Amino acid sequence: MVVSQTPINELNDRTRTIFRMVVESYLDSGTPVGSRTISKFAGLNLSPASIRNVMQDLEEAGLLAAPHTSAGRMPTETGLRLFVDGMMQAAEPSAEERRAIESQITEDGPIEEALAAATSALSGLSACAGVVLVPKRDAVLKAFSFARLSATQVLAIMVGTDNSVENRVVSIDPAVSDSALVEASNYISARLSGLTLSEALSRLDSEIRAEKAELDNASEKLVRAGLVVWSLDANDRPVLIVRGQSNLIDEAAAADLDRVRQLLDELESKEEIARLVDSAREAQSTRIFIGSENNLFSLSGSSVIAAPYREAGGKVVGVVGVIGPTRLNYARIVPMVDFTAQALSRLMK
Repeated sequence: MVVSQTPINELNDRTRTIFRMVVESYLDSGTPVGSRTISKFAGLNLSPASIRNVMQDLEEAGLLAAPHTSAGRMPTETGLRLFVDGMMQAAEPSAEERRAIESQITEDGPIEEALAAATSALSGLSACAGVVLVPKRDAVLKAFSFARLSATQVLAIMVGTDNSVENRVVSIDPAVSDSALVEASNYISARLSGLTLSEALSRLDSEIRAEKAELDNASEKLVRAGLVVWSLDANDRPVLIVRGQSNLIDEAAAADLDRVRQLLDELESKEEIARLVDSAREAQSTRIFIGSENNLFSLSGSSVIAAPYREAGGKVVGVVGVIGPTRLNYARIVPMVDFTAQALSRLMK
């Protein structure tokens, strides 16, 4: 993580005040801020010329930058980092915002649905793209059945103990009979119910070695194929849910379409985003990545705010957050992400 080369305590009170005003005004408007704008703030009692001199000093220190198309200035990534780490005054989520998030988090249905709903709510409230890293958890079998699709394919239907139902297509030998499908289905439901997929495969192996499986060769292959396809699928499936990409295309984005287009392209790379978000697992609370502090979003100049959520024992099982432009209302969104992580932690318990 990039850290500002200018400690906050090295700025005098006047410089620190002007710097804070420039950053807050920029984050609010999204446009470079001029000295005349700053001079209108109550209680400053400084002329535009004096403010211009201070802003020039801040630019030379690498904390502000002046776009060539504007006489105003905007914070650099280094300046934003200094502001976020040393000057930002976080605002707790309002009661309405808390209700909007908590109302989406329910114990009914698969955990992925609750995570996706909470992420959608967070995305809407923050006007960013919401992301959540789903915990990798072995499904626990409640019932299992095979339904023939063709001579060479069957549908493996798994019901989990959370009453979730999912289907996968499994290739089979054309010689496999309907009675073998029934035998394999009955064996899994009767002998392997209540076990995770990995536990079910382990028990199948041990019962075959002890000749207790009571399965013919065709049924044994079916059982193994059904369990293996689910195990591989659980390991390979995307573990990242992204919601609200459309929030990134607003009126403010119209002047910077290339950056937005680049960000939308980057959001398609779920595996890389998952690795970036996953790096927030070690954080005690919310972690903030600004612009080129991460290679993935260095081209689009985007920020990531992410916080881990935990299961009952305190172990981190996932990460939730938002992705948006560096011009974010950090003071409002950081506590919102943290609150969502806390709400998801309560769900996991």
